[in-house]
Amino acid sequence: MTVISLKSAQVREGITLPYAEAGYPSGTPVVFVHGLADSWWSFEPLLRRLPASLHGYAPTQRGHGDADRPPEGYTPDDFAADLVAFLDAADIPRAILVGASSGGVPARIVAGSHPDRIAGLVLLGVPGTLADKPAAAETREAAEGLADPVPRAFVEDFMAGTAARPIARGFIETMVEESLKLPAYVWRETVGGLLDADLGATLAGILVPTLVIWGDQDEYLPREDQQTILNAVHGADFLAYEGTGHVVHWEEPERVVADIAAFAARIAHPGTPSGTA
Repeated sequence: MTVISLKSAQVREGITLPYAEAGYPSGTPVVFVHGLADSWWSFEPLLRRLPASLHGYAPTQRGHGDADRPPEGYTPDDFAADLVAFLDAADIPRAILVGASSGGVPARIVAGSHPDRIAGLVLLGVPGTLADKPAAAETREAAEGLADPVPRAFVEDFMAGTAARPIARGFIETMVEESLKLPAYVWRETVGGLLDADLGATLAGILVPTLVIWGDQDEYLPREDQQTILNAVHGADFLAYEGTGHVVHWEEPERVVADIAAFAARIAHPGTPSGTA
């Protein structure tokens, strides 16, 4: 099992992001980008399974987990700018980005705007659009009504239905505790920033190799939503995980790691067969 080290990176004055690092120094750099209310812990199941070919980094985004919480700056563009600054602070010249859920939005912004820094992009249960998703509007309404301390019931409801397969209760408890670290204003600003963004525009200009992974039991993102991404990103590969829900990296961490490793190998050695499903 791979050892995980906890470090921190100052991405700008007054904003330091904790991050987890795991894997082998000679491995391909892979930077994991978590979604709303998560932290680096979201990728703990992947980090401890990394093969020798990969070197993983998982920063906690501003406002989340134990990261600094500025009073503003919670749009996808803000998170994307932090991500580029993180690459600089952690001395990562070029990496594969792996974005999970809403974390895939800033990840794809960076992939489109900084192709010199991004070798490839992996999207794990990432929305193509949210404008047509009733659950997104319901989350905004609920977040706007929040006050500190954020109720545990709200967080548990937010996580309910994300998985189609059983997940270790201890891990779920850890993720609930991480989500409870977000103050109400971070919930409001992050949800509002995400839903007010033009998600279609964040798919423009992505020319790096891209792999889209989706669970066919995802209650939030139907297959046609993922087609929105595939239509926008020329040549993207697609993998559908049968019987898996929204949080594919929690439900099938071994398979996700294997598919990321295979994707990295294809980038390093073009011509290797790609996966489709």
